[in-house]
Amino acid sequence: MLWEQVKLIFNSSGSVNTHRMEMVGDVRSKNCSSRLGEAEVGHEDQYYFRVHNSGMSATYCDDFVELKLKDSAWTPSIVVSGSDLKERQSVTITCSVYTPCLPSPPELTWNLKKNSHRQIEKVVDGTFTSKLQETITLLDTHDGYSIKCSARYPVKGGFKQSPETVETLSVSYAPKDTKASISLSGLVSAGSRVVLSCSSRAKPPPSFNWYRNNKDGANVVSTEQRYSFSATPAEEGDYYCEATNGVDSETSTRICIDIIDAHFTPSISISVGDLRERQSVTITCSVATPCPQSQPELTWNLQQDSLRRTEKNTEGTFTTKIQKKITLSHKHDGYNISCSTRHPADKNGNAAETEVTLSVSYAPRNTSVSISKSSGNWVELSCSSRGKPPPKITWFKKGPKKFTEVATGNFHKDTFTDGDEYYCVAANKLGKQKSSSISLTVQGTSGAWVFALKATLGIAALGSIGFFIDKWLKTS
Repeated sequence: MLWEQVKLIFNSSGSVNTHRMEMVGDVRSKNCSSRLGEAEVGHEDQYYFRVHNSGMSATYCDDFVELKLKDSAWTPSIVVSGSDLKERQSVTITCSVYTPCLPSPPELTWNLKKNSHRQIEKVVDGTFTSKLQETITLLDTHDGYSIKCSARYPVKGGFKQSPETVETLSVSYAPKDTKASISLSGLVSAGSRVVLSCSSRAKPPPSFNWYRNNKDGANVVSTEQRYSFSATPAEEGDYYCEATNGVDSETSTRICIDIIDAHFTPSISISVGDLRERQSVTITCSVATPCPQSQPELTWNLQQDSLRRTEKNTEGTFTTKIQKKITLSHKHDGYNISCSTRHPADKNGNAAETEVTLSVSYAPRNTSVSISKSSGNWVELSCSSRGKPPPKITWFKKGPKKFTEVATGNFHKDTFTDGDEYYCVAANKLGKQKSSSISLTVQGTSGAWVFALKATLGIAALGSIGFFIDKWLKTS
């Protein structure tokens, strides 16, 4: 039974029910409640519970329920664990609302996560609270995010909606999307004004540093968000900015500044100084590269489509180069290697070119003897040979038993008798070569002289129309 002060308002048997109440649960299981479905302003009072059984009655006078009515639903509250919120931090977010009636708890909804599990807890003062709870790891995208939570209480004929509670998160996060920009293109003219700007998204707002890479590493050149300077060759190189706040820091991508008036002439180097035939050498065309992200184009006449690569030097600078390994021959002597470079950002297509002429030493070759002059009983012989350095010429004449050295020099003048035979040897520091021999023979009674070669390496040129080849005379 329920009594309002001393007036009976509800009996579980149903014989008395002035407030349109109902029994919820099972009395025999000692788990039941009485529910007042339509509370009105006049129902505010103190209510007592009385047990009546077979003529015995007991009233719980000290344990009464005081009914107070609220015209609107309770507003939920949102609590975020932790005060100084930072990205990558794990926090628990709770939306809770007062729950006056356990059998008919309020429904909570929010925009943090759908289908979050609802809990009902008894608090210290003995009342109850319904709540939604989620644990999340904060991101930079959570900064400024508004968590919205509302409750609706079941009443007869529907629900009573609570006002919506909104909690906006304030999350500190490290710099993001840090970018460096330049007022001009990467290739600038000497003397022009260059402005570098750094942008970044962070909370709290970041401070900025500008760095330039040189042979000693990265040096700070400015502590401002914008850095301006007059372009000179000394200012060439890689620039980047760094944004820093109390959470962390982030660097931008690099901006490479080339001065268009600076010297970009390539150089050609050969791995060996004293070039000789049959020698294997590596030939390199290279050019200084202030900005490795903006490599100059290199072309040469030594090989098409040579592989271009950029290397970091020991002093921290960069060089772009093309290379080819070749085995030298006499044909390379006097060969001109030309190499040109052009910066890809140079819209005018200006190119700088370098040439190197190869000087290759080689052994004598194409050594031969010819008749340059003749008169009476003397003849002047000429020895020709191609070699580098120019070869020394030695003359040999056939004696009774063997050939003996008779003279040196390119020309040899001698008196001769029938059957005399000569050859020459050309020699330099790389080798020597022997010519074919020439045989001098007298034919006929007119005293005309005939000169002929023993054909081993070639045929000598005859110096007079009255001379005939020995073999042709014998055949005829």
